[in-house]
Amino acid sequence: MSGLTLEGVSKRFGSLTAVDNVTLNVPQGTFVCLLGPSGCGKTTLLRMIAGLEDPSGGRLLIDGADITGVATHQRDFGMVFQSLALFPHLNVGENIAYALRIRGIAKADQQRRVDELLALVHLPGHADRPVNKLSGGQRQRVAIARALAVSPKLFLLDEPLSALDAKLREAMQVELRQLQQKLGITTIVVTHDQREAMTMADLVVVMGEGHIRQAAPPVEIYRKPADSFVAGFIGSTNLLDLSRDSSGRAVVGGVVLPDVILPAGLDRARLSIRPEDVHLTAPTAGGLTGRVTFLRDLGGTIETFIEVAGTTVTAVSTPRERPDVTAGDSIGVTLPAEACVVLKQ
Repeated sequence: MSGLTLEGVSKRFGSLTAVDNVTLNVPQGTFVCLLGPSGCGKTTLLRMIAGLEDPSGGRLLIDGADITGVATHQRDFGMVFQSLALFPHLNVGENIAYALRIRGIAKADQQRRVDELLALVHLPGHADRPVNKLSGGQRQRVAIARALAVSPKLFLLDEPLSALDAKLREAMQVELRQLQQKLGITTIVVTHDQREAMTMADLVVVMGEGHIRQAAPPVEIYRKPADSFVAGFIGSTNLLDLSRDSSGRAVVGGVVLPDVILPAGLDRARLSIRPEDVHLTAPTAGGLTGRVTFLRDLGGTIETFIEVAGTTVTAVSTPRERPDVTAGDSIGVTLPAEACVVLKQ
């Protein structure tokens, strides 16, 4: 098990800066998800960690040892690519044993390791199967076993589950997390799937435009986003413009939110509140009121869309809490202060 440190790592392609001055500490045994939209720099960052791209600046260290100039094959990292990149002319066992064979490991030891890994990824007895006869989930497990064959210092995965259907992808998320916990190996996964990151990670690193916007545990990312970008990217949220009245109180749509505090010197900001925290009531004098524009029944939850102060607010409730309204009705909207996060505009 190894810890990873990035110190001011950057990558430029001509005039384009793909990764800009990224500093990050990954303690050993941690499961990290690099999360962000396409083009944010997450895959480029992973490729620099793997040694597949040379940084334009900064350093990478494993347990304090500088590996910035170390070749990929000398880093002892395991990697699973988005395409999986299994060898089609080799069977399952031969794919897993490939790295062991080129290192000169004895055949008996290769077979022992292959059997051990197949048991680990729940594919015992599959060593002689052709890879083209496997399902998508089975191929995924073989790729993971192959990457783990040499007991890597670091386990790197580039959107490994993106090609799987939704149900299998969710099952594999749980399996991958349980496998990582069992092995205790430091793992970094690139994903654009926020649900995947929330399911698996100890540490979520949200990236945008080549920068780290926030790095924190999933619950902190969700409940205490650092800015509007993070709040809007992780889960669903409502973003409302806040202003300060003459008495210094926070105001939304002309209504004072007495328990919501704007930082000193900040006259305008944005309020983030998750849909499940929005309370719907009968309209009250002096309270925040909106007009229902749409209701969506998803079975387990009801989404109510309300036009409030020139923007759309979404509230999520259970079927038992379903508001007795239809599109066009007025409705009261309560924003509990403990669920509100004030962000700079």
